[in-house]
Amino acid sequence: MQIYMVGGAVRDALLGLPVQDHDWVVVGATPQALIAQGFLPVGKDFPVFLHPQTKEEYALARTERNTAPGYHGFAIHAGPAVTLEEDLARRDLTINAIAVHADCAGSADPVARQRSLDPQLWRSDGALVDPFGGQQDLANKVLRHVTPAFREDPVRILRVARLAARFADFTVAPQTMDLMRDMVQGGEVDHLVAERVWQELARGLLEQRPSRMFEVLRECGALAHLLPELDRLWGVPQRADYHPEIDTGIHLMLVLDMSARLQAALPVRLACLLHDLGKGSTPAHLLPRHLGHEERGARLLQDICQRLRIPTECRELADVVAREHGNIHRSADLSAPALVRLLERCDAFRKPQRFAQVLLACECDARGRLGHAESPYPQGAHLLAALSAAQALATHAVAEQAVADGASGKAIGALIHQARVEAVRAHLGS
Repeated sequence: MQIYMVGGAVRDALLGLPVQDHDWVVVGATPQALIAQGFLPVGKDFPVFLHPQTKEEYALARTERNTAPGYHGFAIHAGPAVTLEEDLARRDLTINAIAVHADCAGSADPVARQRSLDPQLWRSDGALVDPFGGQQDLANKVLRHVTPAFREDPVRILRVARLAARFADFTVAPQTMDLMRDMVQGGEVDHLVAERVWQELARGLLEQRPSRMFEVLRECGALAHLLPELDRLWGVPQRADYHPEIDTGIHLMLVLDMSARLQAALPVRLACLLHDLGKGSTPAHLLPRHLGHEERGARLLQDICQRLRIPTECRELADVVAREHGNIHRSADLSAPALVRLLERCDAFRKPQRFAQVLLACECDARGRLGHAESPYPQGAHLLAALSAAQALATHAVAEQAVADGASGKAIGALIHQARVEAVRAHLGS
């Protein structure tokens, strides 16, 4: 039995990056042999075990063969005869197909673990196993597929795009991009499961330069299949006096990267990505042409969220931003009644924390323009101050007095609304 550390842990250590998770492959063993050493079986689709001390996952070396279109089925073979090279050959990219020999007992020992993450010791000990040139591709900053078997799993297109967003200075090898284009043209991405698409997109949105993910997906043609509503925004002109970059698609990428720079949470980043969908052209049979672009965008956004089964928290925030970002940008010119109506439409009184996220997305939108990355966004502070002034109102006292006067539920709501308007008006006049 031989054990190797593989995948992202090796890649990140070689790059000098923090190693978050460790993946281990066991060669020359059977499930029974691992169980006899105290490992706990947990794998459903293939033999995976938890180490008795570290609880990290150890997988038997295996081969995979696609048995159905898309991601619907793989024939998996795991056994003591499967070699390390065969296991590495099934991986997506060469930079993820590097292994380091490690001792099973030592991997649970803190001292041995520290040694196991030192690339200089790996090289001096001859512990690195790199049959596909992953180290050279790391040095050249290239994302390259391992073998033509890459095409058997369309999720790998999303993974390549996501890694391009993580390692923003890496390029996709021309041969790999050609292979991805062939997969798209062959209809492979049309078989992707919605949950897998959202999982990879969400992870990519949280990378350091998320725009790279969408650049890669556009270049290989996958974006037009996965998010056609978004893909149609490239080439759509913006207001030249407000958007120096002119192109809506380019603007979206600037906004998205601004959200990463400001370390925004996932719901904010998704809202930044989808806030301008209504500016693209949409076939009349899919969406009435008489709708304004905010309403068009909100409807297209809902279609995407339903199709990809995006979580409610992300969907609701993105919807508010899509509908109201224009009004928020113009909020400095709004009267007290208009400000209160805007706050109510954003549900700011019930969900002030979410409203703060809405404002952050709008700030990213405003600063996501050429030459405006360092511009202030006073609208955020303006609206938060208005909200604070309205929240200072003792609404329960207004409601109690209204009930004493015999007012109906609807009338009570109107009285609270008007009291908030007066509070905001007083704030603006101060």
